[in-house]
Amino acid sequence: MHAAETARMKIALCTDAWKPQVNGVVTTLDRTCDELAKFGHKVKVFSPASGFRTFPLPSYPEIRLPWWPGPRLARLLDEFAPERLHIATEGPVGLAARSYCVRRGLRFTTSYHTRFPELVRARLPVPVDVVYRLLRWFHGRADATLVATPHMREHLAGYGFGNLALWGRGVDTATFSPAHRKLVDLPRPVWVYAGRLAVEKNLDAFLALDLPGSKLVIGDGPARAALQAQYPQALFTGYQFGTELAGWIACGDVFVFPSRHETFGLVMLEAMACGLPVAAYPVPGPLDVVQEGVTGSLRDDLRTACLAALALDHATVRAAALHCGWEHAARQFESHLVPLRPASLLSPA
Repeated sequence: MHAAETARMKIALCTDAWKPQVNGVVTTLDRTCDELAKFGHKVKVFSPASGFRTFPLPSYPEIRLPWWPGPRLARLLDEFAPERLHIATEGPVGLAARSYCVRRGLRFTTSYHTRFPELVRARLPVPVDVVYRLLRWFHGRADATLVATPHMREHLAGYGFGNLALWGRGVDTATFSPAHRKLVDLPRPVWVYAGRLAVEKNLDAFLALDLPGSKLVIGDGPARAALQAQYPQALFTGYQFGTELAGWIACGDVFVFPSRHETFGLVMLEAMACGLPVAAYPVPGPLDVVQEGVTGSLRDDLRTACLAALALDHATVRAAALHCGWEHAARQFESHLVPLRPASLLSPA
């Protein structure tokens, strides 16, 4: 669909992940909102920052969640009177939005951004199947649950999820570009990671590798202090943003993505746009983003993947990323939205 063919809509986006959080989910939602606004839609984000009393998430103090958001969220949604409603996360805001729709018999869509069952299992002795049952209940009333890749759609279908639809990702190739490369005085080759520093990102698998040159870690999170103490030879930059982030990534030779539990891994596209080939495990996320032998290398042995990626051409990697714009991804999102009104109230075609 083109903008001229699509009626302007009032779209409510309900999410627990929003600014000032720094992660791929927030980036995806932010860029999607920007594109939807360009299409002529009015988008309003309902998040923990929408006037709720909040508390820090245990072990993730940078993430704040709202206390009992249901009554206030209902008032805010009633005031906005959206024509479409999308629930992006399964946290308190998402649960309150789901309850709002279910109680009124309204239609809505959801998206699956984070592999919570595996993340919970990495921290607590909770069976993966139990969490998937809860998530299946949460998403089961949606007209569509949007997932980032075919592999993730197949994965969730295997756990009994229905109404799964694809919503891809994009990259800002003007911001993430070799043109912003920083000059750094580090022994070559430079192996780069960027993202949250947390246990589920499996950073030990990267930092413990016997590799020539230097390791560069961009980002922050609850595991930073422990990782920095254990791997003092690596350079930790903390959070970086915009062209500064792009400059740090572009100064490297290979981007290393050690996570095994991603729904996509947006930062891989950002690294590719900077010209860096990706080294990762052959798991969902990398399997959908990386073209073996062209834009990166996927191996069960991460060191072998790193050394194979080192031989790849940076210009070819950058050229592949130029085909991944945000407009196409936002059009996919737009196409899956459904009228908020109950089906019985919709005008006949």
